[in-house]
Amino acid sequence: MLKRIIPLLILAVGVAGFILLKVTRPEPDTVSAKERSWLIEVMTVRPDTHTPVLSLYGELVAPEQTTIAAPLAGRIGSRPVQEGQRVKAGELLVALDSADVTPLVDQAEADVNDLRAQIASEQVRHANDREALAGEKAILENARRQFERTQSLVGRNLSSQETLDAAADVLARARLTVTARQRAVDEHPSRLQSLEARLARAQAALTSARRDAERATVAAPFDGIVTAIQVAEGDRVSQNAPLLSVYPDQGLELRARVADVFRQELLDAVNAGEDLQAATGDGRHRFTLSRFAGTSDPAGTEAILTLNGDTGGLRPGGLLPVTLERPPRQDSIAIPYSALYGSDSVYRMTDDYRMQRVTVKRLGEARASNGERQVLVSAEGLDAGDTLIITHLPNAMTGLKVELAGAEPEAGE
Repeated sequence: MLKRIIPLLILAVGVAGFILLKVTRPEPDTVSAKERSWLIEVMTVRPDTHTPVLSLYGELVAPEQTTIAAPLAGRIGSRPVQEGQRVKAGELLVALDSADVTPLVDQAEADVNDLRAQIASEQVRHANDREALAGEKAILENARRQFERTQSLVGRNLSSQETLDAAADVLARARLTVTARQRAVDEHPSRLQSLEARLARAQAALTSARRDAERATVAAPFDGIVTAIQVAEGDRVSQNAPLLSVYPDQGLELRARVADVFRQELLDAVNAGEDLQAATGDGRHRFTLSRFAGTSDPAGTEAILTLNGDTGGLRPGGLLPVTLERPPRQDSIAIPYSALYGSDSVYRMTDDYRMQRVTVKRLGEARASNGERQVLVSAEGLDAGDTLIITHLPNAMTGLKVELAGAEPEAGE
């Protein structure tokens, strides 16, 4: 009997202990859900006038570069300059051998003198023809009277027919002589005109020969730099063969392609007389936008920027990146790229530390005072004094709770 009661007592004691422990256990703390906040940095919106910039990559060209060509075929007599040498205006660049140039001028002068002598001879001939014509007309008149007398004598049977025939022959010959001489006198103006035309042609050839002789010795037309040398002293060259080039050390231009979306804005600014400047990254060289090329293509239109000041080591053909200042935009805001979502959205922080999406218009790129790249957006949708979130959050959405981290930066810095 006792053996049956002992297990029941043990079981009862266990149940009683469990109940006691359950009744006397401490109550657990109530767990409440807490919303997570994200650390952000902000800036204060202060609309102002900013200058957007445009990054360009262009090629340097020398629009006034001059190529020197040989005016005549001949041998190079002198070429004292070297590739890349800086020269002054009037300094000798290249010259043909005078032995190849002088005979051509002498020949042209001889042709002119020969035609002048022919014209003088024609004048003398014409004067002689006129004098001879007067005498031959007198002979013709005498022959006519002689023929008439002989004809009268034959009619009276006082002379023979042979005498009359001889007088007729003399008269005919006198007429032919007068006719030939008259034709020579009448042709004088045309012969003279032909000779004068040939003289004019010879004088033009002489002028051309003298001009080519002057051009055979080439001096620098301006202060510049020699390039593209293709001959050496002693080389034989043909007419119009290129010899060398020289370009001025001022007035280099940068040709950079600009997308069509910016072209009209820049064209309007140039036509309005605005001074749009561009500078290299190190600031050593500055350019002024002067005009656009006359043709375009699907990739854009070439903007032509003129170098301000000295070349400073720049050479035509070099590629150069520059930053062009676009026309200033009023009521704009410069923000870091980290504040932009997509191409047209930013977030501002509300008074209860929540994110609120705002749609803005992107105006371009700007440069902060420290050189940092920023995005320039319009102030529409943002008010002065708004707190703009500049920390880029991958899960950004309207209503997301945020928390400030660090001091507030100034706008545009």
